[in-house]
Amino acid sequence: MEYGIGGSTASDELAKLQDMCADLQGINQQEYQQRIARAQAIMQAQNIAAVYLNAGTNLAYFTGTHWYPSERMVGALLPAEGEIVYIAPHFELDTLKQYMAIDGKVHTWHEHINPYQVFLDALSFLNIDHGSIGIDEATPFFIANGIAQLTVQYTWVDAKAVTAGCRMQKSLNEIAIMQRAKDITLIVQQAAARILYPGIPVTEVEQFIDAAHRRLGASQGSYFCIVLFGTDTAFPHGVAKPKTLDVNDMVLIDTGCELFGYHSDITRSYVFGTPNERQRQVWEHEKQAQLIAFAAAKPNQPCADVDSAARSYLASVGYGPEYQLPGLPHRTGHGIGLDIHEWPYLVGNDTTPLAEGMCFSNEPMLCIPGEFGIRLEDHFYMTKTGPKWFTEPSHSIDNPFGYGVE
Repeated sequence: MEYGIGGSTASDELAKLQDMCADLQGINQQEYQQRIARAQAIMQAQNIAAVYLNAGTNLAYFTGTHWYPSERMVGALLPAEGEIVYIAPHFELDTLKQYMAIDGKVHTWHEHINPYQVFLDALSFLNIDHGSIGIDEATPFFIANGIAQLTVQYTWVDAKAVTAGCRMQKSLNEIAIMQRAKDITLIVQQAAARILYPGIPVTEVEQFIDAAHRRLGASQGSYFCIVLFGTDTAFPHGVAKPKTLDVNDMVLIDTGCELFGYHSDITRSYVFGTPNERQRQVWEHEKQAQLIAFAAAKPNQPCADVDSAARSYLASVGYGPEYQLPGLPHRTGHGIGLDIHEWPYLVGNDTTPLAEGMCFSNEPMLCIPGEFGIRLEDHFYMTKTGPKWFTEPSHSIDNPFGYGVE
């Protein structure tokens, strides 16, 4: 077990870790105001009178209000001109105000009142009595339907042009937060590799990864964690009853954390023991597919080109074709930000032009049913001249973290 795979303990590794987030700043009020101004410019250009932002990441992005969606309507109306207003249960008013980075009038409703009428009252307050109203694409059907049942004077449209139109291209502040989150998770990946031993259960690794994220400053621990050994690694998102670790098993660990709502998401695959020739060959194909996808991410070219480049290479060395196994069963990558999977996507039907500030995973996983799977996942963001890695890709199957490599 060389190059940092095995040989240590969870307690020893946790003792080495220190908070990496003490100096990290979240999004300030000025940036929230800039986001609102940008959204309003899009709305005016597309003749959208207002946009409803439901509790969730769209509400958080524009107002700083982090509030989980539930059966009770909580959200905000962003008009094409003027100040934002909120809608919430009356008993949540004082709590809601504590979370709002952008102040605004709150239209409240008691439990026996129809909240969708309050929504319409809020539109009247904004002097919007007709026109197109954008509905946050993540709004549950019961809310959108409840609103639509009460009136015929508005046209309801998908707000994605506004929400995604603003959120797809990240600011320097957003990129800095995500960079720190990814730096943390890469350190966690390195530490997790060192605690492995024959017979270790998946749950022990998962618990360590959560604790390590917390030690490094991600106060909520792991946002998610997938740990797989041996033949289980051929299942992209895991199995119902994971096996314990055996010598010479393929290891796949996919995990991430959240800082100020922004996500990391990194996967490492390597062998606990001595890789055989089959494992080496497939690992190298995976790495080449990841590098080819990165090279294909050119400004102003469609996102689909990145997926096509990786998939074409893999077909040339015998995988697929397309989504068939053995091969790459899913898209090459996804956008990332306040949602761990968000637009745009590195997939064949996404023609969105690559633009500065867009952030993506790059993970053209190879699945070999009955044998193993390999996913090497790092993220990059687009600059004016091309892609830039958040984290450097794995070095080799023998030395996945590049120890001693300059």
